[in-house]
Amino acid sequence: MQKVLLLITIILLGTGFTQAQKGTKERIKVHSTALEGNLIGDEADRDVTVYMPPSYQSNPNRHYPVLYMLHGFTDTDSQWFGWEDHWINLQQVIEQAISEGLSKEIIVVMPNAYNKFRGSMYASSATIGDWETFVTKELVAYIDNNYRTLPNIESRGLSGHSMGGYGTIRLGMKYPDVFSSIYMLSPCCMDGGVIANEELMDKIASFNTLDKLDEASFFEIAALATSAAFAPNPKNPPLYLDLPFADGEIRDDIANKIAANRILNIVDQYILNLKKLKGIGMDAGLQDEGISQSTKKLHELLEAYQIPHQYESYEGDHLNRIAERIRTKVLPFFSENLVFE
Repeated sequence: MQKVLLLITIILLGTGFTQAQKGTKERIKVHSTALEGNLIGDEADRDVTVYMPPSYQSNPNRHYPVLYMLHGFTDTDSQWFGWEDHWINLQQVIEQAISEGLSKEIIVVMPNAYNKFRGSMYASSATIGDWETFVTKELVAYIDNNYRTLPNIESRGLSGHSMGGYGTIRLGMKYPDVFSSIYMLSPCCMDGGVIANEELMDKIASFNTLDKLDEASFFEIAALATSAAFAPNPKNPPLYLDLPFADGEIRDDIANKIAANRILNIVDQYILNLKKLKGIGMDAGLQDEGISQSTKKLHELLEAYQIPHQYESYEGDHLNRIAERIRTKVLPFFSENLVFE
């Protein structure tokens, strides 16, 4: 009986010790010179959530790799990191992975890319500002200067979901001198053209003030956000963008600007950069219509170029297994590919 009680006590102590392995998070403001003067007047001081792993406070001499995570369209860092209720709590996901031995301890950073169009596409335009420079240069420099990071390419990774998955491949293939490994979760916007739906086109064209953007549905605001990112027009206030249609007809000149930013249309230009990356990962749920197919196309293209990468198509939709995928696939991927002390 005493042995049983002793065993139960040890188990309970062990459980308590595991539960005590909590990291800390803080939400800070990072000023971006690259975002100053954007035409829609979004703040150049951006919210950023920084997660520090359990040993960060107790071991002041230790330095850590950094994983930059990019959230999806209409989402925010606040939602993803549990500052408010959402469909995911990334801090809990990270700490579960650490407690289960699936992940090493890393710093995780997520900038807030929510803007007046509900998402920046992590792109660069006069309308929304230079998000590419903010994420890859200014934010990275700020984190390296203010946290105990391992400030080198080999210890820096990039990942994201949906719009964040698009941002991951977009920035990863352009900046192999900043990130060594990338992992895309259900990346959106990698292919596809402009849909000639007259009713939808008329509705989108009616959003002619910034205030009216709040009334837009998901697909309506997504079309506007796409134009803001890829078809800016400083001479077309108040939205400062060109839509890829007018009077019920597709405008090829504008549609071509958007097509020129679809990953599957341009990735061949960045193959040599992709070959510089130590690790590339991607996945999408089979029930994530469109995104599943485009992710598979990217996988097949990388195979054709003989670029090593990790790819999986799994049973799931756009949201229902993302927390699980981060815990069991993404964090182990970076634990293997990033350089630790």
